[in-house]
Amino acid sequence: MADPVLPTTARTLLARTARVQREGRAPSLVAGVVRDGGLAWSAGRGAVADPHTDVQYRIGSISKTVTAVAVLRLRDEGRLDLDDPLERHLPGTPLGDRTVGHLLSHLAGATSESPGGWWERVPGGSLEELRLGAADVVLGAARRFHYSNLGFGLLGELVARHRGRPWAEVVGAEVLAPLGMTRTTPRPAGAAASGAAVHPWADVVLSEPEHDAGAMAAAGQLWATLADLGRFAAFLLGDTGDVLSPATLEEMTVPAGVDSAAPGWSAYGLGLQVLRVDGQTLVGHGGSMPGFLAGVFVDRAEQTGGVMMTNTTSGVEPLVPGLLADLRAAEPRVVEAWTPSSAPVALDLLGVWFWGPAPHVLRASAGGLLHLGPLPGRTGRASRFSPRADGTWVGLDGYYAGETLQIAPDHLDLATFVFTRTPYDPAAPVPGGVDEAGWR
Repeated sequence: MADPVLPTTARTLLARTARVQREGRAPSLVAGVVRDGGLAWSAGRGAVADPHTDVQYRIGSISKTVTAVAVLRLRDEGRLDLDDPLERHLPGTPLGDRTVGHLLSHLAGATSESPGGWWERVPGGSLEELRLGAADVVLGAARRFHYSNLGFGLLGELVARHRGRPWAEVVGAEVLAPLGMTRTTPRPAGAAASGAAVHPWADVVLSEPEHDAGAMAAAGQLWATLADLGRFAAFLLGDTGDVLSPATLEEMTVPAGVDSAAPGWSAYGLGLQVLRVDGQTLVGHGGSMPGFLAGVFVDRAEQTGGVMMTNTTSGVEPLVPGLLADLRAAEPRVVEAWTPSSAPVALDLLGVWFWGPAPHVLRASAGGLLHLGPLPGRTGRASRFSPRADGTWVGLDGYYAGETLQIAPDHLDLATFVFTRTPYDPAAPVPGGVDEAGWR
């Protein structure tokens, strides 16, 4: 159990939650913050059964992240590659030439919804019954971010065919059960909120439908409790257990498709939304289905997360970023003490190197990594690098992500750029050579 927040912090969090529930006219709303592996604070407002942490709400598109985890488990087992065309694993769709990675990042150009009736409000059938055609491809591959529920329906079918059993059974056995999310189910079970729409001009509600979405279930079918969603936040913060490796989770959080239409900085990784809010990077996912809204986002740098679920179709402002901001302001994270650690290369290789006349610093970083970037106060490209077995280094982020760094005593070779110990060192293999007249 996580250490609870301070009483003054709890009052601040409760005040924000109460305001959002009242101003959004939500029949009920549950919310919490996650720290130290579990819920550090939670509350229920409105007509919420007791205990509020064990009432199911539909979490909508947060189901996509669960689906993405199942896909990446297949990748880590060697059963598929993210660059594989969909046709190799799910033959017969009009998106066969788009890759698995495109689908995970909403870059496949698939239509936003499945054909036929609005899948969120009518019972679903099999993939064959969707009768997909050319009209379900609306953009070229990798041209732009285009959110696609259909794309994740196809990924759910891919998972099912690889495992030989329905998507719901696979994610239940491989993701939910190992994480202890025993109250997360494809349909409501036990104490569960009823989905509602609130009239725009009167304080009256209308029941929303609930059904099995069939082939589209992987895009938004799941129901969860606040306790279970808090456990999923802990997973996103790195408590992955045997479900995924930390490296694969980190891969999921790297932005791939950018949503230029969103206010502020918003992007999408592999089944995860990535938001830049008030200088903080949040990763997670929102959820919306008729009668329900939900959200789970974490700040991996601060090691905190927030969760929220409510049973209304619309009108409730995003709550989680505000909860995390309140927590950060009231109880800032106390970072671990610095301790010495061995450098991954000889010390005389660290320090200042020059790209042309521009000084950069190669320094050892925590976890056996290297960091190459401009001197403090200067602008330029910067990346972290991880060692390879052959003695080279691979870029993890920034401009040099995926690029190879080779370190020699007198120069660094990085993606055809040569860094030298002095500006344009004539003794180093500077591309194009160095003017024999030298500096003058």
